Amino acid sequence: MRLARLPIAACLLAAAALPVAAQTLYPLNRAEILAGSRFDLKVEFPGPAEAAQVRLTLNGQDHARVFGKAATLLADEDGKGASSLILRDVSLDKAGRYTVEVSDGTHTRQAVWNVYGTPARPVAKNVILFVGDGFSLGHRTAARLLTRGVEDGKIKGRLAMDDMPAMALLTTQGTDSIITDSANAASAYTTGHKSCVNALGVYCSRATGSLDHPKVETLTEAAKRQGLAVGAVTNSEVEDATPAAMVAHTRRRSDYNDIVKMFHDSRIDVLMGGGSPNFLPRSTPGSRRTDDVDYIDAFKRSGYAFATTRTEMNAAADDTRTTRLLGLYNTGNVDGALDLKFLKKGTVARFPDQPDVVESMKAAIKVLSRNKKGFVLLVESARIDKYSHSMDAERALYDTIMLDNAVRAAKDWSRANGNDTLILVTADHSHGVSLVGTVNDEAPGEEMRNKIGVYEDAGFPNYPAPNAEGYPERVDVSRRLRFVFGNTPDYYETYRPYLDGENVPALKNADGVMVANEKYKDIPGAVLRPGNLPNRGARAANQGVHTAEDVILTATGPGSDKVRGQMENSDLYRVIAEALALGRSSGSRK
Repeated sequence: MRLARLPIAACLLAAAALPVAAQTLYPLNRAEILAGSRFDLKVEFPGPAEAAQVRLTLNGQDHARVFGKAATLLADEDGKGASSLILRDVSLDKAGRYTVEVSDGTHTRQAVWNVYGTPARPVAKNVILFVGDGFSLGHRTAARLLTRGVEDGKIKGRLAMDDMPAMALLTTQGTDSIITDSANAASAYTTGHKSCVNALGVYCSRATGSLDHPKVETLTEAAKRQGLAVGAVTNSEVEDATPAAMVAHTRRRSDYNDIVKMFHDSRIDVLMGGGSPNFLPRSTPGSRRTDDVDYIDAFKRSGYAFATTRTEMNAAADDTRTTRLLGLYNTGNVDGALDLKFLKKGTVARFPDQPDVVESMKAAIKVLSRNKKGFVLLVESARIDKYSHSMDAERALYDTIMLDNAVRAAKDWSRANGNDTLILVTADHSHGVSLVGTVNDEAPGEEMRNKIGVYEDAGFPNYPAPNAEGYPERVDVSRRLRFVFGNTPDYYETYRPYLDGENVPALKNADGVMVANEKYKDIPGAVLRPGNLPNRGARAANQGVHTAEDVILTATGPGSDKVRGQMENSDLYRVIAEALALGRSSGSRK
């Protein structure tokens, strides 16, 4: 029989008490917690525990005295034969070192938390955080060559993201693995807490329900408490991991329906990207909801202007009465720059008036800057990652250029509006990508691998001069960048850009084995490349995967001096919190 939830001081658990070898505490040991931020405290025992024997203290004081309320024991959490102690929605207002100790009467476990305050007044009015999803050093280097070029051995100009005074290396690992995903990594940026793969705004506990894990406050919640406007702009589905990290509390990033509700409940001021089916009631054709709630209507009734095209977006943003804006421009992901501007592939025929990331960001800034207290804006170039998964170099690189164009536009806006905006540019994780030389179609011989130029034979590519936006208007030139992927399934190497649509490297055959996609088999010069990733079982890979390398963070504006050296990805949250004085000890904003 499952036992009820019992107040810790009320009675003994009916289950027989077993020795407790080690408790698990959330937040975890060495957690960095913003003073005044809300979080859930949870203790998990490996077996049943007697309520009368359980003791939880902070710096030697009983937890109920510290937090003003007592925790609750779950006698048999989710029928798993073990007890848990849970205390929801608490905060610590005083900065300092806290030693948290829990005991079942026999065994004791400690964790140390650092609760940090922030300055009395903000040094920045606004923060714009750019996340190039999967954006790696290889992407940065190749984009710089494509959009700037080389003369006399020197690059003819810096990228906007390069031309920043502060730089650091960020780790990407989480609590469960050296390899992260976008959810866990973005959540570190927007909460200041490490978590595990697929998690958003929670610590990963043994709770069965994806929404029942111990929560930590998001950047949106902290900024809203200070009266700031908040926005998220992406060219993925808005429910996807990185934008969702601004508001979500779930162990499972695929909880799209719940995430849409969390966006609405958060009162985020601007939200733009793709993913409209999860906003539509179940009765609507094409809906992906499991209920009949119409969230587009709910947003409208909550005061949001609604746009489905670039034209509608610009009209809404230009209207000075607009202070909230929801933009949904595609049923899936918004198309990337190469398709949107040049090849017209992907879903461009169905959605011909989609904005790119730069245009969406400019519209978002117009709306958010109407809040005189300031704003926080997340801008994601999401398809760098998605095209790197599909091993589609040119599409990934054009979306890297698009990211840099957005950074340049944000820097220009900041200079024209008081230079009081902290601008941060980074990735959530890396991909195994490298720029190793060039491919020269005019080199002698038939075998394409012998047309690869390395060292002095690499020379320089012959793309046309970039247009006003920094994009070469052709990628199918005779001497191309050789941009390669290091962690792959079996695939056919074609040595050429994919002009007819995004690459699909591998497919599962009738035996359940991931094999190279034979669509590319007969392209002249194509070669079958054995992969180095699993091709059988649950982890069979049909595309490239993330890697564990550090990512680069560059920054400019007030507060950017805190960006230096090597940092944990969760440290980025503290940079933002200190710049905006988001802590409880920050005093009143002006």
